[in-house]
Amino acid sequence: MTASVSYTVTGQIGNIVIDSPPVNALSRAVRQGIIECLKVAEADDTEVVVLRCEGRTFIAGADITEFGKPPQAPALATVLEALESHPKPVVAVIHGTALGGGLELALCCDYRLAAATAKVGLPEVNLGLLPGAGGTQRLPRLTGLKMAIDMITSGRPLSAGDAQAAGIVDEVSDDDLQQAALDFAGELLSRGAGKRLTRDIPFQLNDDDTALLSGARDTIAKRLKGQTAPQRILDCLSAAGTVPFEDGLKVERQAFEACMADPQSSALRHQFFAERAAAKIQGMTPDTEAQAVKHVGIIGAGTMGGGIAMCFAQAGFQVTLVDQDQEGIDRGLGTIRKNYDISVQRGRLSSDQVTGYLANLEATADWQALKGADLIIEAVFENLELKQQVFQRLDEICDARTILASNTSYQSIDALAAVTNRPERVVGMHFFSPANVMRLLEVVRGGASDDTTLTTAMAVGKQIGKVCVLSGMCYGFIGNRMLRHYGREAALCVMEGASPAQVDQAMEQWGMAMGPMAVGDLAGLDIGYRAREQLSDEEKGPRINYLLVDRLVEAGRLGQKSGAGYYRYDPETRARQEDPVVADIIEATRAELGITARELTAEEIVDRLTLALANEGARILEEGIAQRASDIDVVYCHGYGFPRFRGGPMHAAEARGLSSVVDRITQFRQTLNPDNWALAPLLERLASNGGSLKDAS
Repeated sequence: MTASVSYTVTGQIGNIVIDSPPVNALSRAVRQGIIECLKVAEADDTEVVVLRCEGRTFIAGADITEFGKPPQAPALATVLEALESHPKPVVAVIHGTALGGGLELALCCDYRLAAATAKVGLPEVNLGLLPGAGGTQRLPRLTGLKMAIDMITSGRPLSAGDAQAAGIVDEVSDDDLQQAALDFAGELLSRGAGKRLTRDIPFQLNDDDTALLSGARDTIAKRLKGQTAPQRILDCLSAAGTVPFEDGLKVERQAFEACMADPQSSALRHQFFAERAAAKIQGMTPDTEAQAVKHVGIIGAGTMGGGIAMCFAQAGFQVTLVDQDQEGIDRGLGTIRKNYDISVQRGRLSSDQVTGYLANLEATADWQALKGADLIIEAVFENLELKQQVFQRLDEICDARTILASNTSYQSIDALAAVTNRPERVVGMHFFSPANVMRLLEVVRGGASDDTTLTTAMAVGKQIGKVCVLSGMCYGFIGNRMLRHYGREAALCVMEGASPAQVDQAMEQWGMAMGPMAVGDLAGLDIGYRAREQLSDEEKGPRINYLLVDRLVEAGRLGQKSGAGYYRYDPETRARQEDPVVADIIEATRAELGITARELTAEEIVDRLTLALANEGARILEEGIAQRASDIDVVYCHGYGFPRFRGGPMHAAEARGLSSVVDRITQFRQTLNPDNWALAPLLERLASNGGSLKDAS
């Protein structure tokens, strides 16, 4: 026994209790404790063993503090072997979550009892891994192949009820779980139930299973393009039904080790830790507490405002949505209801849930309804003067304690704070469209924003399910400031000779969710066009960077909303097709600028776009706009469709090798427009001294 694991006896029942806060992870101490307790139970007079956990959850998985370190004995495989070879039946008692190694351990027990609120799952695929302790071999023996494919390749957990229906759990209890466990064990004793190993359940693939696996390979290759772990999972599931159990374990172990050595897993594990680090504000006073927020006001019932309102209503906040007139209110509420109707039709929400969410939401043209709000988020048109008028009005109406936030993508938080009498309570909260779907929230620190305001914005973001990243104040903050360079290189690649489809295809095959031209069409090409109308020629920069987009907009091609942009769109399916008209516009624009087209490779396109991001990201890091390089990666993976299995632009650069990055940027500076490829001093410095972006954070 160890401090983390104890053993007691209740009549003929031995009780192994794990108590290792916060989530009873499978640390070395827990593994060692389980083995020692099993030895004690083997030697005493008990007839059945119950294994349960104290605290808020069953074993939630591996100990993440051991990731990347040399393994310490006893290995998890040793613990699982001890459970299966134990002479007495063992009952796993699950509450909270049994995830990853936690569920794999439970599958090695003979019986499983779960609280009604428990969840079970094998989420390793989210880290570019697969269950490495027999999960791919044992689970399909209980659930069948289809459920095992769905669970392991998606990483999604099952509720206790669904787990029971799938055969993973034997019984679900609404009662006191400790007593329910004793009752369950007593029933096993009364009927003389003995050992019952999952590994002994016959499992052999038939023709239908083989076809199912083949179809899953094709589907997953399209849905999770470029990702290697899901295909290796299917290899393991195939082995589970075609070779003896011990041989299947060997296949799984080899596949797990291949995943561990795969750069994709390194990138996904980087993201895992990066998301947790991003929630922490450096230099924050330790005792700073978030202000209580119950009532949230939203100014503007357009697409963004409505989506933000949905986020808060779904999280149980009292929401007041304000627009200038009844027409705007009706239009906004109509969009919200339409979004909810789609969710109900797809089975993501129930009608009762939607009714409850809408009950939390009041829409009005009366600004006085905001007087008691704890937090107000402005989401009006991207115009500084208009936003300042809104902030002035809110400052007059609201209590002094009310936090005023702007959803601006570019405007100065300091300029908004300057028109109020509460600059310390003004902050940026930059949501991404569609706000009710996208998980990223950039919290922008104004020059006067105080610790309580920042802590509150980050805490509220977490409450509504967002991944929050703190940004300093600059034009475009972290994400959009970098995006300008990514978009510039995409436009230049087309101007120099690539087609829009070639650029998009190169980036999508590399792993981006959508190519830059397709994203432009989705967002609307007219948005940038209108923004440029407010700028001087000097502020716009070189015409080559934007002239093609202007010509498309002037031809009525605004993107998906007009049925045509860089591509032509099917009015029913929104499927995109290359359009000869665009090729003509491109050719005419090149001629206007005196450009002779050349051939570009996919490698050049990918390098230019990704290294433009990394180079500007290094400037942002050195300026202190981002707290950490990993924060930049979180922004791009959650807000801009950057592939998680690449880790983010900064991780991708680090993985490539900073010296290689510097060499490639230097080459671009020599062969392309040198003004676009001035090397970030931080990259140059780190490459020369062998430093790391992580250390520069």
